[in-house]
Amino acid sequence: MANSVFKTYAQENGGRVLLLFLLFSLALYQLATSGLGGFTLFCSIPTLVLFIYLAFKYRMLVFWILCIVNYIIFLRGILFLPIPMSLYNEILEIILLAIAIIDVKDSHFERCANLMLFMLIIWCSFCTLQLINDTCDVGIQFAEWYSGARKIGFQILYCFLVYIIYISTPKILIKYLILWTILSLFAAFWVWKQKTFGFTPSESQFIEAHRTTHILQGGTLIRYFSIYSDAAAFGVGMATTAVAFLIFSLTSKITKYRIVFGITGVISLWAMFPSGTRTAMACFFAGIFVFIFLSKSFKIAIPITLVGILAFILIAFTNIGQGNQMIRRMRTAFDRKDASANVRTINQQAMKKYLQDAPWGIGIGNTYQNVPANNKFRKLSAIPPDSEYVWIWVHTGIIGITIFLITTFFMFAGACWIVLFRITSPSLRGIGAGFCCAFVSIQLGGYGNQILMQFPNCVLYYGGLSLVYALPYMEKEWIEWESKELAIQEEKKRLKLEKKRASRV
Repeated sequence: MANSVFKTYAQENGGRVLLLFLLFSLALYQLATSGLGGFTLFCSIPTLVLFIYLAFKYRMLVFWILCIVNYIIFLRGILFLPIPMSLYNEILEIILLAIAIIDVKDSHFERCANLMLFMLIIWCSFCTLQLINDTCDVGIQFAEWYSGARKIGFQILYCFLVYIIYISTPKILIKYLILWTILSLFAAFWVWKQKTFGFTPSESQFIEAHRTTHILQGGTLIRYFSIYSDAAAFGVGMATTAVAFLIFSLTSKITKYRIVFGITGVISLWAMFPSGTRTAMACFFAGIFVFIFLSKSFKIAIPITLVGILAFILIAFTNIGQGNQMIRRMRTAFDRKDASANVRTINQQAMKKYLQDAPWGIGIGNTYQNVPANNKFRKLSAIPPDSEYVWIWVHTGIIGITIFLITTFFMFAGACWIVLFRITSPSLRGIGAGFCCAFVSIQLGGYGNQILMQFPNCVLYYGGLSLVYALPYMEKEWIEWESKELAIQEEKKRLKLEKKRASRV
């Protein structure tokens, strides 16, 4: 009887039992050979398969998940899988691109053929060529090279393609701006929470490990970082966000969006100060002044110019607000005698001497950990770059930084050309101008700090610049959508006025 039952069970379920046994054995093998990381990845395969299935069915949901994950990836204690942080973004981006290729009819690939893609192909090709750069005599190290090349090259290409393909209509564009609003306000709330109620255990561990850069003036000044990687990335990110949303607010015709974007811009500007990041102030002013040239409106340009000049004078040449530590620290951004800035200049002079013998740089994947002790460039790999531009200069040489600057300039110039001459709708031009000005702001931040390719800045602002190239394709739909929204707005005003008049009778 027992044999009969076992035989029946084996015939009906034997395949599944054998499969589960094999999967369990492989999981144990991964645990024994690759550690907890490999074990976790293997066990997540069924979840990944389910996720891919749902991704094909709900493709825009995956894009929104990418936007959220990219923003909160440094919210300590939330994303806990033992895998490199870049993989979260990279997996989602590759899945989205794979879906777009398979579903090619609805993917708007024709929008990708533009100047920005051409410049990115040049830059990524150079990054690929860096694989054979053996200045430090370490040979070809593929994993290290890809880690660096992905950081400064491939992730820009990924986010360019994903943004220009998936943000394809005015409704999706507005939803994206609203999501960005929510995430920015959450970042501002989190820094308020840190100032008011203190740090979480994970955040306390981070700030203790970075006391020299985040606890200053004898412990009386704390540089807050919210949900970003560090205070510099947060400060510049908030300044850049403020630039974008204040411009969106100034140019929007729809009242509700004008109010929401304006509030977001002001709150983001406030959130910039607790970071204590001096570069952030310069980034904000740079973005606003670029808007003067892109606005094509004297009514907007003249008051912004006057207010901007007044604010610059108050910050740079007066002592107003000097009693506040954060304002005092921000003012040092305009002090040429600042000790921290002088240290950076001295470091860069030392780097320049070494790089005279390394026109291709020390190699994208080479760091202090893998450059041999007897190699002349080991010291160069150990000097803190303190700037994204300096990092690119050190690792790709004068050739690399020149190519990066040229390709970046043409990407930006092409987007400005579109804003100035190809978009007729003032409100849509305002969105394009906001992204262009934010791009200038974040680039200046990358010159002052190593934050340009950091989460969430790279995806937000390179992705935003790619959207400028897509705006002419959606302008007709935008005008129709805006007209409907304005009609609804006017109808609400009319009904409100009628109700007000009726209440007086």
